[in-house]
Amino acid sequence: MAGKRPEHQAPPEIFYNEEEAAKYTTNTRMMEIQRQMSARALELLDLPGNQPCYLLDIGCGSGLSGELLTENGHFWIGVDISQSMLNIAHEREVEGDLLLCDAGQGVAFRPGTFDGCISISALQWLCNADKRTHNPVKRLYKFFTSLYTCLSRASKAVFQFYPENPAQVELITGQALRAGFTGGVVVDYPNSAKAKKMFLCLFAGTVITKLPAGLGTQSVQGAESATFTGQRKRVEFRKGERKPVKKSRDWIEEKKERRKRQGKEVRPGSKYTGRKRKTKF
Repeated sequence: MAGKRPEHQAPPEIFYNEEEAAKYTTNTRMMEIQRQMSARALELLDLPGNQPCYLLDIGCGSGLSGELLTENGHFWIGVDISQSMLNIAHEREVEGDLLLCDAGQGVAFRPGTFDGCISISALQWLCNADKRTHNPVKRLYKFFTSLYTCLSRASKAVFQFYPENPAQVELITGQALRAGFTGGVVVDYPNSAKAKKMFLCLFAGTVITKLPAGLGTQSVQGAESATFTGQRKRVEFRKGERKPVKKSRDWIEEKKERRKRQGKEVRPGSKYTGRKRKTKF
């Protein structure tokens, strides 16, 4: 169990119970890592100098990232799905306002409320289906569309996250693109197993052709970032074309591809895929 990713052990509101929340907040190593990643996210956010901004902190936890925002003169609202984490944030008397919220159901704020958004180690949780009603694609799309609405135009959002595999990166960036964002992924120290960190940098209402360089990438050509834009080609069926018949080989292959994009494990195809079995008498 110790080697499993946290999001595979339990839903976030259960995993971060009172014991785990207290452990997370009092661990000096964890606090230092959280502070470093928050500082890097704030740097990538590239806010106007000497001007306080109103920011949104997604997955704020016990307020460790929010404290750095306060130290830099910004005002903020933090949302988190774990009541235990928010209780500790209240006990620590952080300066930001705190809300209990499931980001997969969207963030309900007025249009143009925030000058920017940061998130540390939270985005990958939305790729999981912890309940029967959870659909990662729909939850990510709902989150990104609501986030796009509550950000002011030409503002930015920076997410530090731990994707499980390349399919999850594609899933997340794909839904951000559908919601109207442009941007891409910035990778710090891509050659280091421990220091490597990934940041999804999103831009609302503006097209960005070049992302900031990742740290420690001077010797790695093209490894510091991957950019995407909001321009997508619309796929249309030609006249006479139809969707694959249910349970046919093509239908099964399409279903497998969808599950791969959701980051789920899929059995490899074979010559028997979609083949009907003979009836036994």
